[in-house]
Amino acid sequence: MGSEATEQSSERSQWVLNSPNPPPLTKKLFGPLKNSNNFFFSSSSSKKETRSRRAVSFLASLFPILSWFRTYSATKFKDDLLSGLTLASLSIPQSIGYANLAKLDPQYGLYTSVIPPVIYALMGSSREIAIGPVAVVSMLLSSLVPKVVDPDAHPIDYRNLVFTVTLFAGIFQTAFGVLRLGFLVDFLSHAALVGFMAGAAIVIGLQQLKGLLGLTHFTTKTDAVAVLKSVYASLHQQITSSEKWSPLNFVIGCSFLIFLLTARFIGRRNKKLFWLPAIAPLLSVILSTLIVFLSKADKHGVNIIKHVQGGLNPSSVHKLQLKGPHVGQAAKIGLISAIIALTEAIAVGRSFANIKGYHLDGNKEMLAMGCMNIAGSLTSCYVSTGSFSRTAVNFSAGCQTAVSNIVMAVTVLLCLEFFTRLLYYTPMAILASIILSALPGLIDIGEAYHIWKVDKFDFLACLGAFFGVLFVSVEIGLLIAVSISFAKILLQSIRPGVEILGRIPTTEVYCDVIQYPMAITTPGILVIRISSGSLCFANAGFVRERILKWVEDEEQDNIEEAAKGRLQAIIIDMTDLTNVDTSGILALEELHKRLLSRGVELAMVNPRWVVIHKLKVANFVDKIGKERIFLTVAEAVDACLSSRFVNTA
Repeated sequence: MGSEATEQSSERSQWVLNSPNPPPLTKKLFGPLKNSNNFFFSSSSSKKETRSRRAVSFLASLFPILSWFRTYSATKFKDDLLSGLTLASLSIPQSIGYANLAKLDPQYGLYTSVIPPVIYALMGSSREIAIGPVAVVSMLLSSLVPKVVDPDAHPIDYRNLVFTVTLFAGIFQTAFGVLRLGFLVDFLSHAALVGFMAGAAIVIGLQQLKGLLGLTHFTTKTDAVAVLKSVYASLHQQITSSEKWSPLNFVIGCSFLIFLLTARFIGRRNKKLFWLPAIAPLLSVILSTLIVFLSKADKHGVNIIKHVQGGLNPSSVHKLQLKGPHVGQAAKIGLISAIIALTEAIAVGRSFANIKGYHLDGNKEMLAMGCMNIAGSLTSCYVSTGSFSRTAVNFSAGCQTAVSNIVMAVTVLLCLEFFTRLLYYTPMAILASIILSALPGLIDIGEAYHIWKVDKFDFLACLGAFFGVLFVSVEIGLLIAVSISFAKILLQSIRPGVEILGRIPTTEVYCDVIQYPMAITTPGILVIRISSGSLCFANAGFVRERILKWVEDEEQDNIEEAAKGRLQAIIIDMTDLTNVDTSGILALEELHKRLLSRGVELAMVNPRWVVIHKLKVANFVDKIGKERIFLTVAEAVDACLSSRFVNTA
């Protein structure tokens, strides 16, 4: 190596050594809070900006409708009107069915399709997402809240606790958005969500056997075994006892279920007929209600909805249970509901935003979802979120903006004002059929197979969530999925990638010799890369012992093949290492001592600024020598070959 090249290499080493100090701990911890102004204000805002302009910027960021409504046209309204009406035709029967699934009176499902969609239209950034009650969240509430309050023995207390849960869910969602804590939602991985949704869909389907078969006695448990036992016991009891059981419920339910599934199949095969599966549930409600009314089937054992309270959403402020023994449990259920609702809504919103080619801000979506659920909890609504099936209908109907949600909400409100009395004779079996017809969209076998092909560990999380929800409970299913996901992260931290590198022929690039068999190793020099984000207490011992094992193997090989010469240096590539803690530094110090005892030198390549700062503070750089810090592996190898740093030992 020439003197000029040596000087250039030394200069580049100084770049590494003189890296700026990393930000302090306080900035890391509280930086998101200090930067929360950017959540509402443009990053280009200057201090000289007037208060009025900042207020306008704040309102435009908080209410995106103020930005795009300026360019809103009659053509767009025509598309949104058609989409909103189509959406309402699907939302009205589904909302009634999901309220029944959540063990609430039918009107609460309709209330949830009025206020939250309007709030989201004002604050949300997705143009296609359809807001309202959904099957998974309804099932979640019906499985968790009855463990606190029995809905059959204390229906009013149960309803009030659901409103309280909704308030807490909204508070958590708002906090996630404002504090930029969206990463908490990511703890429920995509694979876990696929398994959870599939398991929940089957559990929901089994629970609908109560309405489909016209059973009066049913379990409050949600696992598949308990539900099937309850179905058998209830059916056997009603058939053998004096209590009359009518097969008409099953006949009506199955007949319309076949109709709904057929409409769904036709709509999928012919995109122009997207409106058919959207309007089929409403047609089913109208036709089944007429059949029961005209035939007096309710006198022959057909279970009907009966009274549905109409009118605008009543206030529920005074019904919130913010004092008493159940507040803590309500907050816990609210947190779980918040995460599940956000995960589903953001996944739905982003999938359609990608199709349309625009960006969806996850933190702003969380804020919008939180505000709409807080408002919903004060107006007799339960937890609402984005529905995939209704969003798909909204998208297919050609919606242009979130105004379609407002149109839907107004339509549902008109239904509450004028048509709820017509729902008196609606059979319960039709609600079960509507819910059952929506469940196939929650079971994605193709995606589960894709997860299996790509990542077996992810598939294990998927199976854990699926079987946990199906055979134990919702909480256990979520716990298993999150635990497996954490175990994966922990395993990757404890057993990071530690690779021997070799030079790719005709290049100065050093790569893993296992991945690239053509890579050439340098005799007497062992180049090692630590492929981990952190060298910490969890993995420092493993990394140290792995390197020493390779040193022993290399020395043994050199004894057997004397031509290779003894091992002179270990070069550690730290490019992938973003952090190191005191345990990691101690492991490096011990490694250095044991290498010195063998006559082997240690050099480091491209430590990141946090790493080099800590190594300098710990005096480790002084111990190994500043001349043993390099910017690239090639420079470190060249220095070793020239004996520049070996001779200075």
